[in-house]
Amino acid sequence: MAAVVAAAAVRARILQVSSKVNSTWYPASCFSSSSAPTVKLFIDGKFVESKSDKWIDIHNPATNEVIGRVPQATKAEMDAAVASCKRAFTAWADTSVLSRQQVLLRYQQLIKENLKEIARLITLEQGKTLADAEGDVFRGLPVNFICDHPDIRAISFVGSNQAGEYIFERGSRHGKRVQANMGAKNHGVVMPDANKENTLNQLVGAAFGAAGQRCMALSTAILVGEAKKWLPELVERAKNLRVNAGDQPGADLGPLITPKAKERVCNLIDSGTKEGASILLDGRKIKVKGYENGNFVGPTIISNVKPNMTCYKEEIFGPVLVVLEADTLDEAIKIVNDNPYGNGTAIFTTNGATARKYSHLVDVGQVGVNVPIPVPLPMFSFTGSRSSFRGDTNFYGKQGIYFYTQLKTITSQWKEEDATLSSPAVVMPTMGR
Repeated sequence: MAAVVAAAAVRARILQVSSKVNSTWYPASCFSSSSAPTVKLFIDGKFVESKSDKWIDIHNPATNEVIGRVPQATKAEMDAAVASCKRAFTAWADTSVLSRQQVLLRYQQLIKENLKEIARLITLEQGKTLADAEGDVFRGLPVNFICDHPDIRAISFVGSNQAGEYIFERGSRHGKRVQANMGAKNHGVVMPDANKENTLNQLVGAAFGAAGQRCMALSTAILVGEAKKWLPELVERAKNLRVNAGDQPGADLGPLITPKAKERVCNLIDSGTKEGASILLDGRKIKVKGYENGNFVGPTIISNVKPNMTCYKEEIFGPVLVVLEADTLDEAIKIVNDNPYGNGTAIFTTNGATARKYSHLVDVGQVGVNVPIPVPLPMFSFTGSRSSFRGDTNFYGKQGIYFYTQLKTITSQWKEEDATLSSPAVVMPTMGR
Protein backbone atom coordinates (compact mmCIF):
# COMPACT_ATOMS: atom_id res chain seq x y z
CA MET A 1 0.00 0.00 0.00
CA ALA A 2 2.80 2.40 0.86
CA ALA A 3 4.39 1.79 -2.51
CA VAL A 4 1.18 2.65 -4.33
CA VAL A 5 0.42 5.93 -2.58
CA ALA A 6 3.96 7.19 -2.29
CA ALA A 7 4.74 6.40 -5.91
CA ALA A 8 2.01 8.76 -7.03
CA ALA A 9 3.70 11.59 -5.18
CA VAL A 10 7.15 10.65 -6.35
CA ARG A 11 6.13 10.61 -9.99
CA ALA A 12 6.89 14.31 -9.86
CA ARG A 13 10.56 13.40 -9.68
CA ILE A 14 10.44 12.02 -13.21
CA LEU A 15 8.24 14.80 -14.51
CA GLN A 16 10.63 17.36 -13.08
CA VAL A 17 13.16 16.30 -15.71
CA SER A 18 10.69 16.51 -18.58
CA SER A 19 9.24 19.82 -17.42
CA LYS A 20 12.55 21.50 -18.16
CA VAL A 21 11.98 20.91 -21.87
CA ASN A 22 8.19 21.04 -22.01
CA SER A 23 8.24 24.67 -23.03
CA THR A 24 9.90 23.69 -26.32
CA TRP A 25 7.26 21.06 -27.10
CA TYR A 26 4.08 23.16 -27.00
CA PRO A 27 3.06 26.29 -28.92
CA ALA A 28 3.40 29.44 -26.82
CA SER A 29 -0.34 30.04 -27.08
CA CYS A 30 -0.96 26.87 -25.11
CA PHE A 31 0.63 28.12 -21.91
CA SER A 32 -2.18 30.23 -20.44
CA SER A 33 -2.33 28.08 -17.32
CA SER A 34 -3.18 30.71 -14.71
CA SER A 35 -6.88 29.81 -14.78
CA ALA A 36 -6.41 26.04 -15.09
CA PRO A 37 -7.59 23.97 -12.10
CA THR A 38 -4.91 22.61 -9.79
CA VAL A 39 -4.69 19.08 -8.44
CA LYS A 40 -4.42 18.49 -4.70
CA LEU A 41 -2.35 15.79 -3.06
CA PHE A 42 -4.11 12.98 -1.18
CA ILE A 43 -2.20 12.26 2.03
CA ASP A 44 -3.40 10.52 5.20
CA GLY A 45 -6.97 10.29 3.95
CA LYS A 46 -7.27 14.00 3.12
CA PHE A 47 -6.85 16.22 0.09
CA VAL A 48 -4.20 18.83 0.80
CA GLU A 49 -2.81 21.78 -1.12
CA SER A 50 0.80 21.27 -2.10
CA LYS A 51 3.37 23.76 -0.90
CA SER A 52 5.50 23.14 -3.97
CA ASP A 53 6.65 26.07 -6.07
CA LYS A 54 7.04 23.82 -9.12
CA TRP A 55 4.03 22.80 -11.17
CA ILE A 56 3.44 20.75 -14.32
CA ASP A 57 0.89 21.80 -16.92
CA ILE A 58 -1.41 19.05 -18.20
CA HIS A 59 -2.43 19.47 -21.85
CA ASN A 60 -5.37 18.16 -23.82
CA PRO A 61 -3.54 16.40 -26.69
CA ALA A 62 -6.39 17.11 -29.11
CA THR A 63 -5.97 20.89 -28.71
CA ASN A 64 -2.76 21.33 -26.65
CA GLU A 65 -4.67 23.64 -24.31
CA VAL A 66 -3.75 23.56 -20.63
CA ILE A 67 -6.51 21.75 -18.73
CA GLY A 68 -4.91 21.38 -15.30
CA ARG A 69 -1.81 21.79 -13.19
CA VAL A 70 -0.13 19.13 -11.04
CA PRO A 71 2.34 19.96 -8.26
CA GLN A 72 5.81 18.47 -8.15
CA ALA A 73 5.47 17.20 -4.60
CA THR A 74 8.09 18.33 -2.12
CA LYS A 75 10.25 15.86 -0.21
CA ALA A 76 8.32 16.65 2.96
CA GLU A 77 5.04 15.83 1.21
CA MET A 78 6.47 12.59 -0.15
CA ASP A 79 7.71 11.60 3.30
CA ALA A 80 4.30 12.40 4.77
CA ALA A 81 2.58 10.17 2.21
CA VAL A 82 4.91 7.26 2.93
CA ALA A 83 4.61 7.70 6.69
CA SER A 84 0.82 7.65 6.40
CA CYS A 85 0.93 4.42 4.44
CA LYS A 86 3.34 2.86 6.89
CA ARG A 87 0.99 3.64 9.78
CA ALA A 88 -1.97 2.22 7.91
CA PHE A 89 -0.14 -0.89 6.80
CA THR A 90 -0.06 -2.52 10.23
CA ALA A 91 -3.81 -2.17 10.73
CA TRP A 92 -4.53 -3.27 7.17
CA ALA A 93 -2.40 -6.40 7.60
CA ASP A 94 -4.54 -7.35 10.62
CA THR A 95 -7.80 -6.72 8.77
CA SER A 96 -9.73 -9.84 7.82
CA VAL A 97 -9.96 -10.92 4.21
CA LEU A 98 -13.72 -10.38 4.28
CA SER A 99 -13.34 -6.80 5.46
CA ARG A 100 -10.71 -6.11 2.80
CA GLN A 101 -13.05 -7.49 0.17
CA GLN A 102 -15.80 -5.16 1.35
CA VAL A 103 -13.51 -2.14 1.03
CA LEU A 104 -12.37 -3.08 -2.47
CA LEU A 105 -15.86 -3.99 -3.63
CA ARG A 106 -17.08 -0.60 -2.44
CA TYR A 107 -14.21 0.99 -4.34
CA GLN A 108 -15.22 -0.97 -7.45
CA GLN A 109 -18.81 0.19 -7.05
CA LEU A 110 -17.75 3.84 -6.83
CA ILE A 111 -15.71 3.42 -10.01
CA LYS A 112 -18.74 1.95 -11.79
CA GLU A 113 -20.97 4.78 -10.58
CA ASN A 114 -18.51 7.37 -11.88
CA LEU A 115 -17.37 5.50 -14.99
CA LYS A 116 -18.44 8.14 -17.51
CA GLU A 117 -16.74 11.00 -15.69
CA ILE A 118 -13.51 9.05 -15.10
CA ALA A 119 -13.42 8.02 -18.77
CA ARG A 120 -14.02 11.63 -19.83
CA LEU A 121 -11.05 12.79 -17.76
CA ILE A 122 -8.80 10.06 -19.18
CA THR A 123 -9.77 11.09 -22.71
CA LEU A 124 -9.24 14.75 -21.89
CA GLU A 125 -5.68 14.29 -20.63
CA GLN A 126 -4.53 11.28 -22.69
CA GLY A 127 -6.46 11.57 -25.94
CA LYS A 128 -7.75 8.03 -26.41
CA THR A 129 -11.35 7.41 -27.39
CA LEU A 130 -14.06 7.33 -24.72
CA ALA A 131 -14.75 3.65 -25.38
CA ASP A 132 -11.09 2.77 -24.81
CA ALA A 133 -10.90 5.04 -21.77
CA GLU A 134 -13.90 3.31 -20.20
CA GLY A 135 -12.03 0.02 -20.61
CA ASP A 136 -8.97 1.52 -18.92
CA VAL A 137 -10.98 2.22 -15.79
CA PHE A 138 -11.39 -1.51 -15.28
CA ARG A 139 -8.01 -2.62 -16.61
CA GLY A 140 -6.30 -0.55 -13.92
CA LEU A 141 -3.69 2.14 -14.32
CA PRO A 142 -0.04 1.38 -13.63
CA VAL A 143 1.70 3.14 -10.76
CA ASN A 144 5.23 4.26 -11.43
CA PHE A 145 8.02 4.28 -8.87
CA ILE A 146 10.02 5.36 -5.90
CA CYS A 147 13.49 3.94 -5.58
CA ASP A 148 15.15 5.10 -2.41
CA HIS A 149 12.73 5.52 0.48
CA PRO A 150 13.56 2.94 3.17
CA ASP A 151 9.90 2.28 4.01
CA ILE A 152 9.00 1.30 0.45
CA ARG A 153 9.59 -2.42 0.05
CA ALA A 154 8.46 -3.00 -3.53
CA ILE A 155 8.39 -1.08 -6.81
CA SER A 156 6.07 -1.82 -9.72
CA PHE A 157 6.89 0.08 -12.91
CA VAL A 158 5.53 0.31 -16.45
CA GLY A 159 7.38 2.48 -18.95
CA SER A 160 10.36 2.84 -21.23
CA ASN A 161 13.43 0.60 -21.28
CA GLN A 162 15.80 3.35 -20.19
CA ALA A 163 13.72 4.24 -17.16
CA GLY A 164 12.90 0.61 -16.36
CA GLU A 165 16.53 -0.51 -16.38
CA TYR A 166 17.47 2.36 -14.09
CA ILE A 167 14.61 1.68 -11.68
CA PHE A 168 15.31 -2.04 -11.55
CA GLU A 169 19.01 -1.52 -10.88
CA ARG A 170 18.54 1.20 -8.30
CA GLY A 171 15.61 -0.40 -6.52
CA SER A 172 17.32 -3.81 -6.38
CA ARG A 173 20.46 -2.18 -5.05
CA HIS A 174 18.40 -0.90 -2.13
CA GLY A 175 17.06 -4.39 -1.41
CA LYS A 176 13.58 -3.82 -2.86
CA ARG A 177 11.45 -6.22 -4.82
CA VAL A 178 11.11 -4.76 -8.32
CA GLN A 179 9.05 -5.58 -11.37
CA ALA A 180 9.64 -3.41 -14.45
CA ASN A 181 7.59 -3.90 -17.58
CA MET A 182 9.34 -2.05 -20.38
CA GLY A 183 9.47 -1.75 -24.17
CA ALA A 184 7.92 -4.02 -26.75
CA LYS A 185 7.92 -4.89 -30.42
CA ASN A 186 4.98 -7.24 -30.66
CA HIS A 187 4.84 -9.36 -33.82
CA GLY A 188 1.79 -10.78 -35.52
CA VAL A 189 2.69 -13.73 -37.77
CA VAL A 190 0.10 -14.27 -40.51
CA MET A 191 0.01 -17.69 -42.14
CA PRO A 192 -1.60 -18.12 -45.58
CA ASP A 193 -4.19 -20.53 -44.16
CA ALA A 194 -5.49 -17.98 -41.63
CA ASN A 195 -9.07 -16.75 -41.63
CA LYS A 196 -8.51 -13.76 -43.87
CA GLU A 197 -11.37 -11.48 -42.83
CA ASN A 198 -10.87 -12.01 -39.12
CA THR A 199 -7.09 -11.69 -39.34
CA LEU A 200 -7.13 -8.38 -41.23
CA ASN A 201 -9.59 -6.90 -38.75
CA GLN A 202 -7.54 -8.14 -35.81
CA LEU A 203 -4.33 -6.66 -37.22
CA VAL A 204 -5.89 -3.25 -37.83
CA GLY A 205 -7.54 -3.09 -34.42
CA ALA A 206 -4.48 -4.22 -32.48
CA ALA A 207 -2.06 -1.99 -34.38
CA PHE A 208 -4.01 1.27 -34.35
CA GLY A 209 -6.22 1.10 -31.25
CA ALA A 210 -5.34 3.80 -28.70
CA ALA A 211 -3.27 5.34 -31.52
CA GLY A 212 -0.73 2.56 -30.95
CA GLN A 213 0.14 3.98 -27.53
CA ARG A 214 0.03 0.75 -25.52
CA CYS A 215 2.68 -1.78 -24.68
CA MET A 216 0.57 -4.60 -26.13
CA ALA A 217 0.02 -2.92 -29.51
CA LEU A 218 0.62 -5.34 -32.38
CA SER A 219 3.04 -3.00 -34.12
CA THR A 220 4.72 -5.51 -36.46
CA ALA A 221 3.20 -7.92 -38.97
CA ILE A 222 5.08 -10.77 -40.63
CA LEU A 223 3.24 -12.02 -43.70
CA VAL A 224 4.23 -15.58 -44.54
CA GLY A 225 4.06 -17.01 -48.06
CA GLU A 226 0.86 -16.22 -49.95
CA ALA A 227 -0.37 -14.01 -47.09
CA LYS A 228 1.80 -11.30 -48.65
CA LYS A 229 -1.00 -10.77 -51.18
CA TRP A 230 -3.30 -9.51 -48.40
CA LEU A 231 -1.33 -6.31 -47.91
CA PRO A 232 -3.48 -4.07 -50.19
CA GLU A 233 -6.64 -5.10 -48.33
CA LEU A 234 -4.93 -4.44 -45.01
CA VAL A 235 -4.16 -0.90 -46.17
CA GLU A 236 -7.77 -0.31 -47.27
CA ARG A 237 -9.14 -1.36 -43.88
CA ALA A 238 -6.74 0.94 -42.08
CA LYS A 239 -7.82 3.82 -44.34
CA ASN A 240 -11.38 3.43 -43.07
CA LEU A 241 -10.44 4.19 -39.46
CA ARG A 242 -11.70 7.57 -38.24
CA VAL A 243 -9.22 9.90 -36.56
CA ASN A 244 -10.70 12.53 -34.25
CA ALA A 245 -10.62 13.89 -30.74
CA GLY A 246 -11.24 11.03 -28.35
CA ASP A 247 -14.51 12.46 -27.04
CA GLN A 248 -16.05 12.78 -30.51
CA PRO A 249 -18.64 10.18 -31.56
CA GLY A 250 -17.33 7.59 -33.98
CA ALA A 251 -13.64 8.21 -33.33
CA ASP A 252 -11.52 5.09 -33.77
CA LEU A 253 -8.27 6.66 -32.62
CA GLY A 254 -7.33 9.97 -31.07
CA PRO A 255 -4.16 12.07 -30.89
CA LEU A 256 -0.75 11.19 -29.56
CA ILE A 257 -0.17 12.40 -26.05
CA THR A 258 2.33 15.25 -26.70
CA PRO A 259 3.82 17.19 -29.62
CA LYS A 260 7.14 15.52 -28.77
CA ALA A 261 5.55 12.08 -29.13
CA LYS A 262 4.19 13.08 -32.54
CA GLU A 263 7.59 14.38 -33.59
CA ARG A 264 9.27 11.13 -32.55
CA VAL A 265 6.74 8.97 -34.42
CA CYS A 266 7.07 11.06 -37.58
CA ASN A 267 10.87 10.88 -37.39
CA LEU A 268 10.73 7.08 -37.19
CA ILE A 269 8.43 6.99 -40.21
CA ASP A 270 10.92 9.25 -42.02
CA SER A 271 13.72 6.84 -41.16
CA GLY A 272 11.86 4.06 -42.94
CA THR A 273 11.80 5.92 -46.25
CA LYS A 274 15.45 6.90 -45.90
CA GLU A 275 16.46 3.28 -45.27
CA GLY A 276 14.55 1.81 -48.21
CA ALA A 277 11.11 0.91 -46.86
CA SER A 278 7.84 1.84 -48.61
CA ILE A 279 5.08 3.95 -47.06
CA LEU A 280 1.81 2.39 -48.20
CA LEU A 281 -0.35 4.53 -45.93
CA ASP A 282 0.97 7.83 -44.56
CA GLY A 283 -0.72 9.50 -41.61
CA ARG A 284 1.86 12.19 -40.91
CA LYS A 285 0.01 15.11 -42.51
CA ILE A 286 -3.49 14.37 -41.32
CA LYS A 287 -5.57 17.36 -40.21
CA VAL A 288 -8.61 17.04 -37.98
CA LYS A 289 -11.19 19.78 -38.47
CA GLY A 290 -11.66 21.82 -35.33
CA TYR A 291 -8.52 20.36 -33.76
CA GLU A 292 -5.80 21.77 -35.99
CA ASN A 293 -3.39 22.17 -33.05
CA GLY A 294 -3.76 18.55 -31.96
CA ASN A 295 -1.05 15.89 -31.93
CA PHE A 296 -2.67 13.73 -34.58
CA VAL A 297 -1.00 11.05 -36.69
CA GLY A 298 -3.22 8.87 -38.84
CA PRO A 299 -2.84 5.13 -39.39
CA THR A 300 0.46 4.46 -41.15
CA ILE A 301 1.64 1.23 -42.80
CA ILE A 302 5.28 0.70 -43.79
CA SER A 303 6.17 -2.26 -46.02
CA ASN A 304 9.40 -3.77 -47.35
CA VAL A 305 10.81 -3.44 -43.84
CA LYS A 306 14.02 -5.27 -42.93
CA PRO A 307 15.17 -6.22 -39.41
CA ASN A 308 18.12 -3.81 -39.57
CA MET A 309 15.93 -0.75 -40.15
CA THR A 310 15.41 1.82 -37.41
CA CYS A 311 11.62 1.73 -37.73
CA TYR A 312 11.77 -1.99 -36.90
CA LYS A 313 14.37 -1.89 -34.14
CA GLU A 314 12.76 1.00 -32.23
CA GLU A 315 9.45 0.83 -30.40
CA ILE A 316 7.44 3.47 -32.28
CA PHE A 317 4.54 3.77 -29.80
CA GLY A 318 2.21 5.33 -32.32
CA PRO A 319 -0.33 4.34 -35.01
CA VAL A 320 2.28 2.72 -37.23
CA LEU A 321 2.32 -0.88 -38.47
CA VAL A 322 5.60 -2.13 -39.96
CA VAL A 323 5.29 -5.11 -42.29
CA LEU A 324 7.94 -7.74 -42.96
CA GLU A 325 7.71 -10.78 -45.21
CA ALA A 326 8.86 -14.37 -44.71
CA ASP A 327 8.77 -17.43 -46.93
CA THR A 328 8.28 -19.97 -44.13
CA LEU A 329 7.13 -20.27 -40.54
CA ASP A 330 10.69 -21.06 -39.46
CA GLU A 331 11.91 -17.82 -41.01
CA ALA A 332 9.19 -15.89 -39.21
CA ILE A 333 10.11 -17.49 -35.88
CA LYS A 334 13.75 -16.53 -36.40
CA ILE A 335 12.79 -12.90 -37.04
CA VAL A 336 10.77 -12.76 -33.83
CA ASN A 337 13.43 -14.48 -31.72
CA ASP A 338 16.22 -12.30 -33.08
CA ASN A 339 14.39 -9.21 -31.85
CA PRO A 340 15.47 -8.31 -28.29
CA TYR A 341 11.94 -7.72 -27.00
CA GLY A 342 9.81 -10.53 -25.61
CA ASN A 343 6.56 -8.93 -24.51
CA GLY A 344 3.82 -10.40 -26.70
CA THR A 345 3.21 -12.06 -30.05
CA ALA A 346 0.39 -13.65 -32.01
CA ILE A 347 0.03 -16.17 -34.79
CA PHE A 348 -2.93 -16.30 -37.13
CA THR A 349 -3.60 -19.75 -38.56
CA THR A 350 -6.26 -22.45 -38.84
CA ASN A 351 -3.69 -25.23 -38.39
CA GLY A 352 -3.27 -26.57 -34.87
CA ALA A 353 0.16 -28.07 -35.55
CA THR A 354 1.41 -24.72 -36.83
CA ALA A 355 0.07 -22.95 -33.76
CA ARG A 356 1.68 -25.49 -31.42
CA LYS A 357 5.03 -25.25 -33.18
CA TYR A 358 5.02 -21.47 -33.04
CA SER A 359 3.92 -21.33 -29.40
CA HIS A 360 6.64 -23.80 -28.42
CA LEU A 361 9.56 -22.31 -30.36
CA VAL A 362 8.95 -18.57 -30.11
CA ASP A 363 10.92 -16.92 -27.28
CA VAL A 364 8.23 -14.48 -26.16
CA GLY A 365 6.47 -14.39 -22.81
CA GLN A 366 2.89 -14.02 -24.08
CA VAL A 367 1.55 -15.82 -27.13
CA GLY A 368 -1.85 -15.40 -28.73
CA VAL A 369 -3.28 -17.92 -31.19
CA ASN A 370 -5.69 -15.94 -33.37
CA VAL A 371 -5.76 -13.47 -30.47
CA PRO A 372 -3.83 -10.27 -31.27
CA ILE A 373 -3.48 -9.05 -27.69
CA PRO A 374 -2.82 -12.16 -25.56
CA VAL A 375 -3.60 -10.43 -22.24
CA PRO A 376 -7.13 -9.15 -22.83
CA LEU A 377 -8.13 -8.91 -19.14
CA PRO A 378 -6.34 -8.51 -15.78
CA MET A 379 -7.06 -12.05 -14.60
CA PHE A 380 -4.72 -13.31 -17.33
CA SER A 381 -1.07 -13.57 -16.31
CA PHE A 382 1.21 -10.91 -17.79
CA THR A 383 4.46 -12.67 -18.62
CA GLY A 384 6.63 -10.48 -20.83
CA SER A 385 10.25 -11.60 -21.05
CA ARG A 386 13.75 -10.78 -22.30
CA SER A 387 14.31 -7.03 -22.83
CA SER A 388 10.65 -6.31 -22.14
CA PHE A 389 10.85 -7.18 -18.45
CA ARG A 390 13.09 -7.04 -15.41
CA GLY A 391 12.26 -8.86 -12.19
CA ASP A 392 11.26 -12.36 -11.18
CA THR A 393 7.52 -11.97 -10.59
CA ASN A 394 5.37 -10.40 -13.27
CA PHE A 395 2.05 -8.54 -13.46
CA TYR A 396 -1.54 -9.78 -13.32
CA GLY A 397 -2.87 -13.17 -12.32
CA LYS A 398 -1.30 -15.16 -9.50
CA GLN A 399 2.14 -13.68 -10.13
CA GLY A 400 0.76 -10.21 -9.48
CA ILE A 401 -0.60 -11.34 -6.12
CA TYR A 402 2.67 -13.03 -5.19
CA PHE A 403 4.60 -9.85 -5.95
CA TYR A 404 2.72 -7.99 -3.22
CA THR A 405 2.84 -10.90 -0.77
CA GLN A 406 5.59 -11.67 1.75
CA LEU A 407 5.52 -15.40 2.49
CA LYS A 408 6.04 -16.66 6.03
CA THR A 409 6.66 -20.26 7.12
CA ILE A 410 5.69 -21.40 10.64
CA THR A 411 6.78 -24.86 11.82
CA SER A 412 5.31 -26.16 15.11
CA GLN A 413 5.66 -29.28 17.23
CA TRP A 414 3.54 -30.23 20.26
CA LYS A 415 4.22 -33.13 22.61
CA GLU A 416 2.69 -34.64 25.69
CA GLU A 417 4.07 -33.23 28.93
CA ASP A 418 5.89 -36.45 29.79
CA ALA A 419 7.37 -36.99 26.33
CA THR A 420 11.17 -37.25 26.44
CA LEU A 421 14.04 -37.83 24.07
CA SER A 422 16.90 -40.14 24.87
CA SER A 423 19.41 -37.50 23.76
CA PRO A 424 19.53 -34.07 22.09
CA ALA A 425 18.94 -34.20 18.32
CA VAL A 426 22.01 -32.67 16.70
CA VAL A 427 21.37 -33.98 13.17
CA MET A 428 19.02 -32.30 10.73
CA PRO A 429 15.89 -34.41 10.22
CA THR A 430 15.56 -36.34 6.97
CA MET A 431 12.64 -37.92 5.17
CA GLY A 432 11.70 -41.32 6.56
CA ARG A 433 13.54 -40.89 9.88
